[in-house]
Amino acid sequence: MYGRGASVGCLLLQVVLWRAAAAQPTPGTLPDANGSSLPAAAGGEVWRASDGSPPQATSGASLSDASLDALRVRPAEAAVPLRGGSSDLPRADEGQVWQQYDISVYTSRVTGSEHPEQAVIDWILRETGSDIWFRPPLGLLSATPTTVSVYHTPAMQQVVAEVIGRFVNGTQDPHVLGLRVVAVDSPNWRSAFLHRLRPVSVQSAGIEAWLVSKEDAALLVAELRRRVDFREHSAPQLVFHNGQTQSISNLRPRIYVKGLRTRPQEGGWVGYDVERGQIQEGFTLQVSPLLSQDERTIDAVLKCNIDQVERLVPVTVDVPGFGGQAQRIEIQVPQVASWRLHERFRWPANQVLLMSCGVVASPGPERQSAWGLPNPFARTGNRADALLLIEVLGKASQALIGPATAAGGTVVPTNARY
Repeated sequence: MYGRGASVGCLLLQVVLWRAAAAQPTPGTLPDANGSSLPAAAGGEVWRASDGSPPQATSGASLSDASLDALRVRPAEAAVPLRGGSSDLPRADEGQVWQQYDISVYTSRVTGSEHPEQAVIDWILRETGSDIWFRPPLGLLSATPTTVSVYHTPAMQQVVAEVIGRFVNGTQDPHVLGLRVVAVDSPNWRSAFLHRLRPVSVQSAGIEAWLVSKEDAALLVAELRRRVDFREHSAPQLVFHNGQTQSISNLRPRIYVKGLRTRPQEGGWVGYDVERGQIQEGFTLQVSPLLSQDERTIDAVLKCNIDQVERLVPVTVDVPGFGGQAQRIEIQVPQVASWRLHERFRWPANQVLLMSCGVVASPGPERQSAWGLPNPFARTGNRADALLLIEVLGKASQALIGPATAAGGTVVPTNARY
């Protein structure tokens, strides 16, 4: 009796182990949602389709780009809120208060902008920082074309009120900002003018800034124009509403042979089409100026991007041709020099801000000789000391406004965020 029971027990144990082994995936397989197995990729990677279909193992060598684009990770389940359905504000753990500010007197005067209230939000974030609104204590910041709503501590409410005051209690008239973008091949212009410049602190490495009187700024520009390596890329006069962002750009497309694209032919023969790429070469400059209530000082956020193609490196590619004959096709790899600036300055409105970006990629084409031909004495790589002069010219109704831009430049009003 004991022996028969042991035999039955052993038989049941073998059945259980057999079922468990069948449920486990074999080496090199992955279980799907129904318990079946799929071949595993070399690194164990699995793609799950967004339509809820079973997961599929992937391998970089076995799937094409088209199939990878068709597979997506299944969206996660939505989180359940801790509290909801109530219109009351959360408890003020650190004394937060709810305030609303009327900005209609400002937004009603701004033209050419779809969302003029966005400038108010941007300047609030520049003064307070964005992190303060995403960590304790709980804070809320929102805006409509007529109202800015804020939920935060009294100290933060004071900062917000001061920023909004510059918009609603300051000037409502459009002003003119004069910008001048120039370049000289050598930075030795400093030797005669550095004693007239008052340095300004700059956070970006390699950038220098000075304050200079309007009279000395005019003398400096006149002296630079006498140099043979002087180039003036743009000299627009921007009409701006207080706090709104303006942009100037001088871009031109640079076309190059990017690569090859296969093209099936009759008889199983494969042809190749040349694939061309394009790089926007030149510079863009965004300026967001904000005057004080008495119009004696100005804050400005500057964002400048320069992209210059120094040369196109040729690469010869061997591809199979008709009848087994190899073809040699040349493609190009661009060698690009790029430069970025993102700074904020504050200076008296009756002075000129002068910035030197250092010897960087020049934002324009190669300097030409007097006969319109490429200058053989120009520096290799088209590098130059890029200079930017910014000057407040007063109200648009009183300032003598010249041409909007220099030749080749464009002025583009924008609400770009930083």
